[in-house]
Amino acid sequence: MGRVAKARGRAAAGAVVALTLACGCTAQAVGTAGRDGRGDRDDAKATPPKRTAPHAPGPTPSRSPTPKVKSPVSRAELPPSELPKPTPPPSWTPPPPKATPPPPPGPVLMAQGKRGERVRELQARLRQLSWFHQYPTGLYGPATAAAVKGFQGKRGLAPTGATDTRTWARLLRMTDEPTRYALYPDGGMPPAEPDRRCLTGRVLCISKESRTLTWMVDGKALSTMDVRFGSEYTPTREGVFTVFWKSRHHVSTLYDTPMPYAMFFSGGQAVHYSSDFAARGYAGASHGCVNVRDERRIADLFKKVQDGDRVVIYR
Repeated sequence: MGRVAKARGRAAAGAVVALTLACGCTAQAVGTAGRDGRGDRDDAKATPPKRTAPHAPGPTPSRSPTPKVKSPVSRAELPPSELPKPTPPPSWTPPPPKATPPPPPGPVLMAQGKRGERVRELQARLRQLSWFHQYPTGLYGPATAAAVKGFQGKRGLAPTGATDTRTWARLLRMTDEPTRYALYPDGGMPPAEPDRRCLTGRVLCISKESRTLTWMVDGKALSTMDVRFGSEYTPTREGVFTVFWKSRHHVSTLYDTPMPYAMFFSGGQAVHYSSDFAARGYAGASHGCVNVRDERRIADLFKKVQDGDRVVIYR
C-alpha cells in the first residue's frame, strides 16, 4: 500500500507540473506556495512588479503669462527722464477780442494857444499825476497838449491833446484842488490884497502869502516882483519898518555872500538881489532877508527907493 501511495503521489505531482507548463503559469497560481508566507517573498524576488511604460510627452498647453503689478511710485521718486511730458497746448489760438473804440470827445474847453488860470489849474492837476513835468505857466503849449494826450490814451479817452468835457471831468475826479503854491510853485503868483498900511506914502509892500513885493506910491501899484524869505530858523521879521541904508555892492560880513542892491530895513535884514534864488527858486531860503530873483527889476527899484521909505511885511 505504501508503495502504491507514493507512486500515486508522484504521478499527481507530474500531472501538476505538466499542467503548469501547459498553462504558462507560475507555481504561485496553484495556491499551495503561499500558505506559509514564503511563496510571496520568493515571488517578489523572482518577478519584479509590472511597470507601465511611460507615455511619450505631448505638447505642453500654452498659458498666457500673468502680468506683474508694479507698486505705485510717487512723482518725486521718478528720474527726470521718466517724468510724464506736459501736453503741448493746441496750435489754434482764439483771435483777440476786438478793442472797444473810445467814446467820442465832448465839447472842447481848452486847446493849444489858450492862456489863463484854468490852463494853470489843468497843468497843476496833470502834475499831480506825473503827466506834466514842468511848473504851471498858464500857457497851453505843446508840452501841455502832449500831457493831455497821454492822459487821454491811458484812460480810454479819444487822444486828441485838447481838453474836452470828458477829459476835464475825469481829471477832476482823480486829482485834488491845487493850492496857490501848487499853481505857482516857481513864483509869478498874483499879488495879494495890499495891507491897509500900504495905501499911503511910498511903500515896499511885501506879502508872505503871495510871495510878492509891490512898489506902491499913494496906494497905486507901480511894479511887482517875486520874493522869498528866511527859513524856519532864520525867519524874516514882520511889521512896519523904514529903509535906513542902501548898499549897491554889499557883501555880507556874517555869511560872506554878495547882497547886491541891498536896502536895509531891520538890523542885518535887507531887500536885495539873490543869484541863488535866481538859480534854485523856492528850493532854498534866505537867512532872514527878502530875496529878489529878477535882477533887472531890483536894479530899477533900487534907483527909486529912498532912505526913509517904509517897508511893510505881512502875511
